[in-house]
Amino acid sequence: MRQPVLMDEKQQEAARKELPPGKLLGPAGVALAALGGVMLTAMMGLTVCDVIGRYLFNSPIKGAAELTEVLLCATIFLGLGAVSLKEDHVTVDLVTDKMPSFIQPYRLALAGLFSGGVLLVVSWRLWIYAAQIGGYGGSTTNLAIPIAPLGYFCAICAALGGLITAFLPLKRLVARHTV
Repeated sequence: MRQPVLMDEKQQEAARKELPPGKLLGPAGVALAALGGVMLTAMMGLTVCDVIGRYLFNSPIKGAAELTEVLLCATIFLGLGAVSLKEDHVTVDLVTDKMPSFIQPYRLALAGLFSGGVLLVVSWRLWIYAAQIGGYGGSTTNLAIPIAPLGYFCAICAALGGLITAFLPLKRLVARHTV
C-alpha cells in the first residue's frame, strides 16, 4: 500500500495553483465565481451606459449609483464564499514563515478558527442591522429598493464564509493526524 505524501504549505499551495479552477473550487465555487462575474459585468455595463447617457445625451440612468452600490455589496459578500472555498484570503506571513513546519498545520487551524469566528460575528451583527433596517422599512432613495434583504443576504454569505474558513484548515489538520 502506498503511503500518502505529506507536503508543507508551500508545496500544497503550488499543487493547488496547478489545478484548473473547476477542480480547485468544485461546482459550488465555480457557480459562486460565475454569479460574481455576471454581477461584475452588470455593474460595468450599468456604469458604462450611465456615463454615456450622462455625457453624450445629458440623460443619466436614474438610480444607477444605487444599483451599483447594491450589486457591489452583493458581489463582495458572494465572493467571500468562493474565496473561502479556495482558501485564498489575504495573508501576511512576516513571522509565520520562520516557524517550524510541524507547527504550521496547528497555526493554520487556529487562524482559520479565529478568522471564521470573526466572520460569524460580522454575520451576526449584519443580521441584527438588517432586522433594524427592515423594521423601519429602509430602502434606497431613488429606486426604493428594500435594503433589509441585502443585509440578510450579506449576513448569510458571511456566515457561510466563516464556517468554510474555520472548517477547511481543521479538516486538513484532522486528516493529517488520521493518516
